This record gives sequence, C-alpha cells and structure tokens, in this order.
Amino acid sequence: MNPTHAVVLGGGLAGTLTAAALARHTDRVTVVERDTLPAGPLPRRGVPQAQHLHVLMSGGARAMDALLPGTTDRLRARGAHRLGVPEDVVTLSADGWQHRFPASEFMITCTRDLTDWTVREAALALPGVSVRSGQVDGLVGSEQRVTGVLVDGDAVDADLVVDCTGRASRVSHWLTALGARAPTEEVVDSGLAYSTRVFAAPAGAGTGFPVVNVFADYRSGMPGRSASLVPVEDGRWIISLTGTRGATPPVDEQGFADYAESLRDPLIAQLIRAAEPLTPPRASRSAANRRIRSGPDGAWPEGLVVLGDALVAFNPVYGTGMSSAARSADALARVLAEHGHAPGLARQARLAIDEVVETPWTTATTQDVRYPDCRTALADPAALTYTEEDDRIARWVGALALRHPVVNAAMTEVITVNSTLAALQRPEVAAAMTGAGARPALHEAPLRASERRIVDGVSLAG
Repeated sequence: MNPTHAVVLGGGLAGTLTAAALARHTDRVTVVERDTLPAGPLPRRGVPQAQHLHVLMSGGARAMDALLPGTTDRLRARGAHRLGVPEDVVTLSADGWQHRFPASEFMITCTRDLTDWTVREAALALPGVSVRSGQVDGLVGSEQRVTGVLVDGDAVDADLVVDCTGRASRVSHWLTALGARAPTEEVVDSGLAYSTRVFAAPAGAGTGFPVVNVFADYRSGMPGRSASLVPVEDGRWIISLTGTRGATPPVDEQGFADYAESLRDPLIAQLIRAAEPLTPPRASRSAANRRIRSGPDGAWPEGLVVLGDALVAFNPVYGTGMSSAARSADALARVLAEHGHAPGLARQARLAIDEVVETPWTTATTQDVRYPDCRTALADPAALTYTEEDDRIARWVGALALRHPVVNAAMTEVITVNSTLAALQRPEVAAAMTGAGARPALHEAPLRASERRIVDGVSLAG
C-alpha cells in the first residue's frame, strides 16, 4: 500500500488539532502556514482576535485530550484556570440571574495565545507531522476529486486536504476554479463588536475568581450590550464589552468605563473599578455567524474537508468556537479510524463534522437574529422564524434553567459543547418542566462572601 499524505491548510488551533487527528491514521501530515509560528504563548498575525477573551468548554477540552493526551493538564500547569460550570460562573442571562448549582461540567480559561502554543507544541512534535511555510494559491484536481494544493505556485500532492484557514478561507473560490460548485454561504450577523482590556486582578482575586457574564436581553428590541470577565493566567482578568449593531462599545478608556456602567447590572463596572488596567481597550468586529454548506444535491469533491472557522464561524460571545473546532477534529479522527483513507472519506467526515457544529450554530443564530438590524443570508429563511408559542416556550425553558438543577444540568451540557439540544428532551428534564423543585428567582448577583467584599470595597471607596 502506498504511503498516505495529508495536507492541512493553516497552522492555527483548528489546523494543529487536525494535524493531530490525521497523524494517527496518515503516514505524513504537512501543515501549510503563511506566518512564522511563535515558539511560545505570543501573538500571531493570523489570529488578530487572540487579544479578546476565549474559553475552552469541557466538550472541547475532552476532545483536545483525546487528540493530544494531557493537554488540559499542560494548560493548567502553565497557569490556566479550571472552573466548574455553573458553580464558578456568575451569569445574568436574558431571563435573570443563574443559581450557582454544583458543577456538572467545566471550562478552561486562559489567553488564546497560551492555548494555541500548548496545542501547537504537542501537535507539531508528533511523528510524521511537519510544517511548510508558504501561501496557498489554490487546489489541485477536478470537480470530482481534490488531489493536492498549490503552495507558492508549487503543486503538493495529497490524499486528503483539510482547509483550516479560518474566516478568511478562499475555499469557495478554489472550488469554482476547479469547475466544482461553490458551497452555499449562510450568514447571521448581528453587527457585534468587541472592546477588550486586560487587567491585573485585585488582591485575593487572581485565582479562584469566577467568570462573570452580564448579557443583554436579546428579545428586548434594543441593540444588545453585554460584558464578560474571564480570569486568565498570571493573576489577570480579560474583560470584554460587546455590542450589537447600533451599540458599538468605545475603545477609549473613559468610554470603556462608561459603557460598562450602561449595562443591565453594574457588577462588571464595579469589578473594572477594582482592577488595575494593563492594556488600553482594543477593538474587533469579526463576530458574524458564518457557515458554508454543500449544495442541495450534496455535491462535494472527494479528498477535501473543511473544518473550524473555515466551515462555521460563531459569534464569539457564546464561547463555542474553540470547542467546536476541537470536537470537529476529533470527529475527523473517528471517521479516519473507521474508514481510513477509503473512498467516501470526505463525505463521511463532512457529515460527522456537521453533526458537531449544528447545535452551537442553532443556539447562536436563534439568539442573534432577534437583535435589531441583524443581517441574514440563509438557504432557508424560515429556519429562524418563530411563533409566539415558540417564544413562550423558549422563555419558560430559559428562565427555568436558571433555577432548576435538572434543567440547568441539561442546558449546561449543551452550552459546554457536550450534547445536542436533545438533552432537553430527556424524560427527567421533561418532568422538571412543570417547575416543581425549582429554586426562587434571584434578584441580585449570587456572589460568595469573598467576591462580595471586592465589590463592596469598591462601592465604599467610591
């Protein structure tokens, strides 16, 4: 049997996880990357959004550990936090404050640069994996089968090509150049923009402090204003303010502080006043939900797989991008383990990856489409149309998940990218929908005494 060769386009997080998935079932894996990859947790030009907050949900963490055993342990040894969900998360959702039930899942929090470096270091050290520096100019092959790629004008043969070039992917152009049908692109764009600062946490809050979220009410008819605080390594907090179209957060220091004061609750503003800023506010606008799909006849060339943001990019506010990429790479590994490089691999991989991303896509787009002036391009516009009854049910489930441990645990499985929305249809969850056993609604943030002291100290000083 001839040796197999796979080419991964892009050396970011999705690309290096994909290289790890392929390395188990392929003789040689070449990662093509145009940028110089840093030898540490340093910024990279291809990830301009790295300065903003990122979280690795437990579904993604488990997938990373399956692909690269010990990844989460290495992250924690380098300063990442492992926080229980929902126990170590303080959240004001559209429906109110969430009770801090005992953790049923977890998240890993650290800077994106630390995550990328830790994964990259392990993946590129695997036998058979190498990096080629260069610019991808296109695909080689025909509309029926991709047989390689053009890198700086040179043809590189491959049994499988995986596009992990992110939001800037040119896969539609490349396929059209081969005579193949371009995939359909869907977009749900609420116009979300970010403004982010890094802070030194107050004394006593460098470790053990929760993630804090103050989210907009996406059904209010007003532009959404939200904010999140995420603890990261070295005793720092990353605080991101977000706003949908019509509520873009400022990037000057006073504007940043004033915007935080305008949120539904003052908690984030109080925590900003308690911390020491380490960076100026920095902006980003790459936040639209975007997805490509094969045509209605399912036509797709053999030998090509698309993964990560190149396939489906999420509004980052939902925190599912890295985890979905990790689970997608793990899905590819499972398909390879079952089918190898036999005919039909690309189709089987596409189906498996689509199953992974479907729930995060639905969760993000069904909320974002409610914001004013949300711009959409959908193959089926009716997919995001809701009746009053649909909205009533969604409100009831959303509110109950904040107060009922059984409903909350099911919802937590979904938001941590461990399960599909089918988790909400289990018999025990359906039985809990009566509301029996729910805790009373909270009317203020459920802070522990040590956390409250930080907030109260700021209030007294003010």
